Amino acid sequence: MYQLIKPILFQYDPENIHHFVTGGLRAANRIWGVKSLLKNTFQVQDSRLEREVLGLKFKNPVGLAAGFDKNADLVEELAEFGFGFIEIGTVTPLPQPGNEKPRMFRLPADEALINRMGFNNQGVDVVADRLSRLNRKGLIIGGNIGKNKNTPNEDAVSDYIKCFDRLFDVVDYFVVNVSSPNTPGLRELQEKEPLKNILNTLQQRNKKNDVSRPILLKIAPDLTNSQLDDIVEIVQETKIAGVIATNTTISRENLKSSDSLKSQTGGLSGKPLTQRSTEVIRYLSEKSKKSFVIIGVGGIHSPKDALEKLEAGASLIQLYTGFIYEGPGLVKRINQHLLKINR
Repeated sequence: MYQLIKPILFQYDPENIHHFVTGGLRAANRIWGVKSLLKNTFQVQDSRLEREVLGLKFKNPVGLAAGFDKNADLVEELAEFGFGFIEIGTVTPLPQPGNEKPRMFRLPADEALINRMGFNNQGVDVVADRLSRLNRKGLIIGGNIGKNKNTPNEDAVSDYIKCFDRLFDVVDYFVVNVSSPNTPGLRELQEKEPLKNILNTLQQRNKKNDVSRPILLKIAPDLTNSQLDDIVEIVQETKIAGVIATNTTISRENLKSSDSLKSQTGGLSGKPLTQRSTEVIRYLSEKSKKSFVIIGVGGIHSPKDALEKLEAGASLIQLYTGFIYEGPGLVKRINQHLLKINR
């Protein structure tokens, strides 16, 4: 059914249709019987899909990546589609509108998206309050945190601390986002010294609590092998839990879309990222000798794509652009495939 209505949805601005569809989903879930219908249609419940990762128990290994539900507006509704975990954000200390519109573009010929959203979100206080009122039902929730656009890089660690402290009691794990290409200068924080400072500071705060939260680092696919070597060293030195590989790319190689689309600034996601994200996962897994957790994301549009990420070394996977192009049934198809091959 989704493939029938997708051509209609794709006639409209991507950001506007996102708000229209998610608003409709929220309204539909208030109707008696809709939640049960979604559960019966999309969810695959089987103990063989469960994963013990990061000291947490995931119902299945298929999650929703950050960016889709920035403000934790739809966690309960999206969970009905069978996700094993949902990552909210990226969240910043203060609310910010993000970049000027239009700021999201579809590339149907490449089954891809370009976005330059710019960490638009309602701020960590609003998100934390919203998460505190959720009916979790065992759903794992990750908190993806970043810095405000106007915060200079030398003060960035204070922004990550504020988000970490405020979300600590309402999320199960954290993701430090220093790899979005849409906040000026943010990717400079991927350099060795500033990155170690952020991660070590968060780890110190983590240890002061009665319980600790797993911290992961989200990295760009555009890093060289030498930079990936640094990432392995940093993860092992700071003793964070692992890496999410990968964020969107600034590369525009081998795209079929028109020059007017390819020339849009921002991060590219979707099928053009499939191979590179898998390469990064495999490199990190082999280089680190599987010493930390890797969550694989980037260009997963089919069960085959998901399996390749897992076989490359990912313990869990996340969807975003594939969820938009293939529809919510993709989560079910991946989980059914994993059961079929007993993975």
